[in-house]
Amino acid sequence: MNRHEILLLQQIKNGTALTITLPTHRTSPENKQDRIRLENLVKQATNSLSTELGKKAAEPIVARLESLVANLDYRYLLDGLALFVNANFARAVMLPVKQIEERVKLGDSFFTRDLVFALNRTPRYWVLVLSEKPTRLYEAARDDFVEVKADGFPMVHKGPGGAASLPGGFGIKKSAYRDEYHRKFFRSVDSNLRPFLNDDPLPLVIVGVDRYLAFFDEVTKNKTAVIATLSGSHDKTSPVELAKLVWPLVKDWQAKERQKALQALSKAVGERRVKSSIDEVWLSAKHGNGLLLFVEESYHYPAVVDQSGLRLLPPDDLTTSELMIDAVDEIIDMVLLGHGQVIFVPQGELDNQKIALIVRD
Repeated sequence: MNRHEILLLQQIKNGTALTITLPTHRTSPENKQDRIRLENLVKQATNSLSTELGKKAAEPIVARLESLVANLDYRYLLDGLALFVNANFARAVMLPVKQIEERVKLGDSFFTRDLVFALNRTPRYWVLVLSEKPTRLYEAARDDFVEVKADGFPMVHKGPGGAASLPGGFGIKKSAYRDEYHRKFFRSVDSNLRPFLNDDPLPLVIVGVDRYLAFFDEVTKNKTAVIATLSGSHDKTSPVELAKLVWPLVKDWQAKERQKALQALSKAVGERRVKSSIDEVWLSAKHGNGLLLFVEESYHYPAVVDQSGLRLLPPDDLTTSELMIDAVDEIIDMVLLGHGQVIFVPQGELDNQKIALIVRD
C-alpha cells in the first residue's frame, strides 16, 4: 500500500463500489476466527448488493468478491484487512494498524479512510536489498515487510559477472570487467527505484555486502533518500528476520529526526511562524502553507467543516452526514500534498499542545 495506490482507488468511480473492512489477527489461534467473520461480512455484502441492485446486476460484483476472498492466505494477515470490489476491479489490502472497524459499505466510490489512516499514522519506508540473484525491494510499515513484485522488481543481474560468464583471454582483467558490469546493473536498479520514490517519497534503507553498497553509493541518483545501510549478505534472509535488523535502524533515525524537528519548532516559535490551534493549522494547511506538521500520535479531532471550507466547527451531532471523522488525517494529507513533512510525537512532547504547524515564510 502506498500513496499512489490509494489515489488510484479514490479515482475509481465506475458504478457501485463495495468496501469491506475488518480487524484481523497475525497469529494462531486468534486468526482462525478471521475467516468466519469475513465470510459473514461477504454474506452481508451479497445481500446488500442484491437489495440495492437486484440479483442479476449484483452478480459481477459478487463473483469478483468471492474470487478475491477465495484467494486470500489467512496465514499472512496483519492487523486489519480491506477489500475493494466493483464489477471490473477487486483488490485486497492488508493493514498494519489495529484501529479498523468491521463494516460493509456501498457507494459511488471506495471507502479509503482506513487506508489513509494507516498511510499517515504508520512509519513507512523502502528497503532495497542489493544482490545479483536478485535485488529485492520491500515496502515496509514498522516491522512489516511486503516485497514489491512489479515494475522490474525483483531484478536479476543477467550480464557478465552475474548470470553470464566473464570473458576470458590474455590481457583481460576479469575483476575490472565484473566490477563495471556490477555498476551497470546497479544503475539499472537505481533507475527502476526512482518511480517508486517519486510516487511515494519515503526514507530508504539499503542492505547488501560492502562491495555492493559501495557500487550503489557510487552510481545512485537517489542518495538523499537513504537514511541507513545494513552491511551483510541477506540473499536468503526472510522478510521477518530482515525486519528485525532494519526496523531498529529506522527507529534510531526517527528519534534523531524528531529531536532536530523539535529544535526547529522552538526556533520557529520565536520567529512567530507556528500555528498551534486546530483551526489555525487547518486554515494554513488548506492554503498550502504547511512546512512541518507536529502531531501527537493519538490525537484525533472529529469536526464539521463550515460552508466556506475554511473553518472547523465542533460537531453537535456525531452522526451527521457532514461529519469529518478525523480532521487531523485531512490536515496530514493536505500538508503532505503540499510537499510538507509530518512528525509524530509522543503524548506531552508538544508542551500540552496536540498539534503544531511550522508555516512557510
